[in-house]
Amino acid sequence: MSCFIDVGFDSINKHGEELCGDKVEIIKGEDGIIIVLADGLGSGVKANILATLTSKIAGTMLRQGASIHETVDTIVNTLPVCNVRKLAYSTFTILKIYKDGRIYSVEYDNPPLILVKDKRITEVDKKQVEINGRMLKESNFHLQEGDVLTIISDGVVHAGVGAILNLGWQWSNVADYIGQISKVEKCAKNISKALIDACQNLYDYKAGDDATVVTVKLRRPEVIDLFTGPPKEPEEDCSVVKRLVQGIGRKVVCGGTAANIVSRELGQALDVSMEFPDPEIPPIAYIKGIDLVTEGVLTLSKTIDKMKAFIFNPSVYTISKSEQMDGASQLTKLLIEDCTHLNLWVGTAVNPAHQNPDFPSDLSIKGKVVEELAMLMKQLGKEVKLTYI
Repeated sequence: MSCFIDVGFDSINKHGEELCGDKVEIIKGEDGIIIVLADGLGSGVKANILATLTSKIAGTMLRQGASIHETVDTIVNTLPVCNVRKLAYSTFTILKIYKDGRIYSVEYDNPPLILVKDKRITEVDKKQVEINGRMLKESNFHLQEGDVLTIISDGVVHAGVGAILNLGWQWSNVADYIGQISKVEKCAKNISKALIDACQNLYDYKAGDDATVVTVKLRRPEVIDLFTGPPKEPEEDCSVVKRLVQGIGRKVVCGGTAANIVSRELGQALDVSMEFPDPEIPPIAYIKGIDLVTEGVLTLSKTIDKMKAFIFNPSVYTISKSEQMDGASQLTKLLIEDCTHLNLWVGTAVNPAHQNPDFPSDLSIKGKVVEELAMLMKQLGKEVKLTYI
């Protein structure tokens, strides 16, 4: 299995604005990923429109095989003109990342990209090209496993202006911070959130400009096989457990019935912990050969709550690493930091305790919870395979 392209991005809006003037577009293809970070002129609604148009045009045209010259020309001739400044303006950075690690980048008036190779900031060779009167910087280079590539909008390097710092956070300071944080954070999302959190602090939580961070990390694939809920037909128990234990990744079992099935089929004892790190979350259990055993719907629901807080709250960027974490926290950490590919094995036997009497019998709470979990994992850029049994 080739390296996994791990992508994470986060933004904060200018203080007092409901819409962000930066826009990130990520398009996955068979040969790799296209990433566009656009920064619209000004802030608020106008900036959001400019950035959205830029990112959508660039992403769509490049995906369909258009050249960068055609793409930039279309952007320049499509963007509306600002009535105040008489400019049709949006800066942008475009990355084309191939699965073999090749990178093609184009930068137009955004801060330079930040590349960390072998845990050190590395300079990227660039050449200037003129397209329709605009000067762009092109570069071609390679990423290897463990390398981190970060692109930012100018709201990041301006962090602190008028608040904690007189001249803002300079590019070199941002690069040094990325170099340090990439040594300790495993996933791209944690790196982007850490940098955005630092910007929030420098702005004293009253950002003077929209700020966006996009981080790419080339990682070794990490697979998690998660089994929850008993199969519809009991004779499927043996084959499901066999496929679970033969998987190349970590094994997680959620739910008491599923845990009993695995314990029985493996001939291993099911030992339930008596510790309650969080009184609202049932304790975990242990089965030899299984990495994590938890309760079912309640724990999965709490896991989803924690994942939503992580994804949508810019100030939450790390997951607790305490050994005494509850089952939901342990599962959240596994899914966010230690997973690139998630295989969900979902039994379809109906548990009466999970049914809402106002819904048809096939719409179980468990099914909805699993679908939401899969959706959140896809939002994090993970590869998800959902198999109903």
